[in-house]
Amino acid sequence: MTTGSATAPEGDGDLAIGVDVGGTKVAAGVVDAQGRMLASARRPTPSHAPAEVADAIAELVAGLRQEYDVRAVGIGAAGWIDRDRSTVLFAPNLAWRDEPLRDVVAERVGLPVVVENDANAMAWAEYRFGAGRGQADLVCVTVGTGIGGGIVLDGRLHRGAFGIGAEMGHMQVVPGGHLCGCGNRGCWEQYASGRALVRVAQEMATASPEAARTMLAGRSVEELSGPDVTAAAQDGDPAAVKCFEEIGHWLGQGLASLTAILDPGRFVIGGGVSDAGDLLVGPARAQYRAGLSGRGHRPEADVVVATLGSSAGIVGAADLARM
Repeated sequence: MTTGSATAPEGDGDLAIGVDVGGTKVAAGVVDAQGRMLASARRPTPSHAPAEVADAIAELVAGLRQEYDVRAVGIGAAGWIDRDRSTVLFAPNLAWRDEPLRDVVAERVGLPVVVENDANAMAWAEYRFGAGRGQADLVCVTVGTGIGGGIVLDGRLHRGAFGIGAEMGHMQVVPGGHLCGCGNRGCWEQYASGRALVRVAQEMATASPEAARTMLAGRSVEELSGPDVTAAAQDGDPAAVKCFEEIGHWLGQGLASLTAILDPGRFVIGGGVSDAGDLLVGPARAQYRAGLSGRGHRPEADVVVATLGSSAGIVGAADLARM
């Protein structure tokens, strides 16, 4: 499916295509130098075979190039990307292991290609065009099924010595805590993510079904999902609101720990769970202030919700491809 106008704005010769590769879909868009998406297209991820995913990316790029003159392609993918932004070292949801994705796609599309971690791409988009504008030092935290993130320091995307920095969801917050998919215990994403929200809600519903009656709405405890909890909390259900208070508490505690290291001017909270807005960010702000070292004697970072939504990864990848 493709949407958008048929021609680029007059005089705009600096267009790039951003591609967001996920486990279920591949989405792409033509983005101008002001961060505006002029057209978009998507298709299901054909399989987890690397060659077929590369083919899907190339087909989307070819379709968008029929009506737009673009000069580069940026790809955002969930996984560890090497420092050269060329190879996917590891991707949890696709069969990419040391996959030379940049060169494979560049050969198919005949354009310069860069590959970036999807959370880094989102952080860059929010810094350039969204909730992070005007802040040279910011941290973007994506709260979805797990936790991802991106860091901008002094106006530059910080990627670390090997290109795989900002995997903040896997910093340990509870020694010996819940087992994480990464193999360690007590990782931040086990306490402040969509998966954690569901676990807390299910534990509450098991312990007190009557208190969770509205949140369950006739479902079994096992059927309870993140969107169910969010909808109930937005309707004012006390049990669901309490679930968000717990997740927000842990989110804020992690933000305070990151502040001790990075001292950002702003935290931008994105990802699907951030759609709950102040239900999540309110408790996070409160615990951030309570957990801040030297509180009362230092400036505090803003904690705000991301503004670019699901297009952030595409916009950020395209903008990085122009650099």
